[in-house]
Amino acid sequence: MAPCWCQQWCGQEDQGSDCPPMLGTVIAKGMALPQRILFPPEKICMDWQQRQRPGAGLLNLGNTCYINVILQCLTYTPPLANYLLSHEHSQSCQQQGFCMMCIMEVHIRKVLHSSASAILPGAVLRDLKFTCLNCQAVTDSYKAFLDVSLDIRFVDYPEYLDLRPYMSDTAGEPLLCSLYAIVVHSGDTCLEGHFFCYTKASNGLWYKMDDESVDSCDTHTVLGQQAYLLFYARGPLDFYHQTKDLCLIWYHLDQSQDETLVLEYRSRPDLDLA
Repeated sequence: MAPCWCQQWCGQEDQGSDCPPMLGTVIAKGMALPQRILFPPEKICMDWQQRQRPGAGLLNLGNTCYINVILQCLTYTPPLANYLLSHEHSQSCQQQGFCMMCIMEVHIRKVLHSSASAILPGAVLRDLKFTCLNCQAVTDSYKAFLDVSLDIRFVDYPEYLDLRPYMSDTAGEPLLCSLYAIVVHSGDTCLEGHFFCYTKASNGLWYKMDDESVDSCDTHTVLGQQAYLLFYARGPLDFYHQTKDLCLIWYHLDQSQDETLVLEYRSRPDLDLA
């Protein structure tokens, strides 16, 4: 039997029937395999390795809310945070001078381990620069850009998303992803207004992060926003199976519209409704 690529989740040495297909094999059915793998999938840990309270908020320097929300969403991206908190990057980095990954490592550790209610993302703002892909010129100034207004009505988005129907290979097990962060913009155009975000911390709870303020909220509030950006992550093996069963049960319950069964399933995870 083939070695199990998801051994860190399933604990098996060999690929089992319950294991999801390896990422590379799924890609191969619809397109060519990558010529070089930057980071092997078996080294990516999709679940938090450290569980703790939410970290600090970020101070706004006048008009930096748009940077703050992206930094917070990246900070609460579990595989990225796991990797940077392990120091693996900084211990092997060969980059001379500016390295965004090294800066993010320092930033994420500072946010998650700080005892302060809010911190200044000084290293990121100080070293943030833009490089022209044509002439390689570097600038740290901000240019106005064309704003095209579109009439987009409110769009519903789920907490769990199955990407399988939208892939080149639509057959097989569901490819389930979980919502872990959203960015919200309030204002008439992208050149004015304010950005804030909602993120799911390592303790599994949702928080509204509005610059320096960090306040707890529920899932219903998160799913009721007019989202500007949505962040989904593919779940680990236990999520793959549990959420698949949950989605199938929800599908059947939606057909019968029996709310009693929903409450009963939530109180009894072992209930078999198939």
